[in-house]
Amino acid sequence: MLSFIEATINGILMGGLYGFIAVSLSLIFGVAKIVNFAHGAFLMVAMFLVYWILVLLKIDPYVSAVLAAVFLFFFGYFFQNVFIEPILRREKETAPLTVILLTSGLMLVLENVALLLFGADYRMVKTSYTGKVWDIGGLLIVQPRLIGFILSLFLIFLTEIYLRKTNLGRAIRATSQDREAARLMGIDDYKVYKVVFGIGSTMLGFAASFLVPFYFIHPAIGELFVLKSFVIVVLGGLGSISGAFLAGIIVGLIESLGAQFINSAMVESLIFIIFIACLVVRPTGLLGKQRE
Repeated sequence: MLSFIEATINGILMGGLYGFIAVSLSLIFGVAKIVNFAHGAFLMVAMFLVYWILVLLKIDPYVSAVLAAVFLFFFGYFFQNVFIEPILRREKETAPLTVILLTSGLMLVLENVALLLFGADYRMVKTSYTGKVWDIGGLLIVQPRLIGFILSLFLIFLTEIYLRKTNLGRAIRATSQDREAARLMGIDDYKVYKVVFGIGSTMLGFAASFLVPFYFIHPAIGELFVLKSFVIVVLGGLGSISGAFLAGIIVGLIESLGAQFINSAMVESLIFIIFIACLVVRPTGLLGKQRE
């Protein structure tokens, strides 16, 4: 019984981090209606940034989260402004497909640059809390996972507040709901896209700092997370922040409980089986809205 409870708790904690990473992807898609296949590569860049800040400057990952978030904001803003926006302006009909090809290419470029600079070695950071667990009544809780889960939940809450209470946040929501109507109200949709891409990338900067204390770092690590993120976003409902977070927890639970009680090699297959079943039963996802 204890092993089941422990696996459930750790699944929820890891799922919360999956959900947080997927929320940033869902936010970008929900507003700009584009798919960023370089999402995982952005996370990889942020993880290496946090790693080297710790190695070279001895700054704790939770402290360097702010630096990583700021860097990723400008990185995402720049990429949207320089590469994606010209495509959106020039190719109205084929833009989504072109952006998929562009971001897929960027993913390969970033991965190979990381391989050239850092090699193919798997890296782990060493801090006072790396690998530390709390023993609560016989339940072993990984400390960095719990901290990452709490901080992820807090940042999602702040994002929701920002989107609902600020003028730019309302402009983002308006553009997400109806781009043409937002334009008629004087909202610059291209500016909104750049800001949203920056915000989504910022969340990856924070996510990297939450993952680095207990997760390995590798140039291809982004592929693992981007695949899970797409599954989570579709499972939760395209453009739904709360849906993405909930779906992330579901995926985390499947992984944790599956590894504990089923053949771990079957876990990934089980996730995709549930994913396909959800698409058949509810194509809009768990919390997605039916389009008329």
